[in-house]
Amino acid sequence: MSKIAVIAGLAESLIRFRGDLLDAMRANGHEVVAIAPEEDDSVRKRLAEKGIEYHVVPMARAGLNPFADLRYLLRLCGCLRRIKPDVVLAYTIKPVVYGLPAARLARVRRRYALITGLGYAFTDVEKSFSRGLVHRVASGLYRFGLRFADGVFFQNPDDRQLFKNNGLFNAKLKTWIVNGSGVDTDSFPVAPLPAQPSFLFVGRLLRDKGVIEYVEAARALKLTFPQATFHLLGPLDSNPSGINADIVSGWEKEGIVQYHGAVSDVKPYLAACSIFVLPSYREGTPRSVLEAMSSGRAIVTTDAPGCRETVQDGVNGFLVRPRDSVDLATAMGRLAGSSELRERMGRTSREMAEQKYDVHRVNTAMIEAMELRG
Repeated sequence: MSKIAVIAGLAESLIRFRGDLLDAMRANGHEVVAIAPEEDDSVRKRLAEKGIEYHVVPMARAGLNPFADLRYLLRLCGCLRRIKPDVVLAYTIKPVVYGLPAARLARVRRRYALITGLGYAFTDVEKSFSRGLVHRVASGLYRFGLRFADGVFFQNPDDRQLFKNNGLFNAKLKTWIVNGSGVDTDSFPVAPLPAQPSFLFVGRLLRDKGVIEYVEAARALKLTFPQATFHLLGPLDSNPSGINADIVSGWEKEGIVQYHGAVSDVKPYLAACSIFVLPSYREGTPRSVLEAMSSGRAIVTTDAPGCRETVQDGVNGFLVRPRDSVDLATAMGRLAGSSELRERMGRTSREMAEQKYDVHRVNTAMIEAMELRG
């Protein structure tokens, strides 16, 4: 039996995205502890119900203050020395960049990173000085942190190739590609399709998620399909590419979209929609799309890293050009105009979710790669 420490950048993600993996580690006979930056009573309680200790190590999630980040590294090192794990798995940028060297300093024998998506620092880096600067800094940090890894998991081949091309990891380092975080197909069963076309976007309201293109496509389609509805679900975000609340309010007043804010359970919204849309510029593998696929929904997403793996164009949905609201509207219109197409593609989405993205398959692959089979 091994003792495994999982280091996260956000407490809720330990339940939302890694909960099934933590359960699988426990089922294989291992002791598991979790580390995140903030106190969260709900997360602490739910982890305790799984038999998992929760430790808080404060971290400045935004910004690149070297003194604050060094303090985070040293606090992580102290926490790991107290816990004495045999294995560390870190995910999201700061836990990877600072958690792996902290684990090395704490003499943790095996150290793994999970790259769940590259986001702002690796999107449109050539379009502005600030993005280019953030990209260079983030690349340097990853190059530093991954020096202390025994293996790295990527969620799509594009991200691994980008890291390889930029020399962010040693050529001898073990790397694996897993099919995202997976989806529990039992928890997201197929729901009957509504008769009328109803579109749903789920995600943080960021320009990089393609929210602007989604709204522009909705505005155009309202003229042809007045019965169609368009829904936005997800939190506002302070990220530099975040959408202002006043802009979202303006869209609602115009009658283009219905904004539902952030919710704890997306299932009712997936059941109420007939087409799922994510026009993102770059993802790891979008969990929201996997949940929509499991629910039996046709998908419209971009031919972009992380997104393109979820759709066979013309089979379970359509791939469109990133940043192209006209191409997006055309694909959405094809589905709005055919209930038979929505039903057929939705069935195929479910089949793909079961065969490729089932969370138990994904977790088994990770556990075997880390040699944690019980």
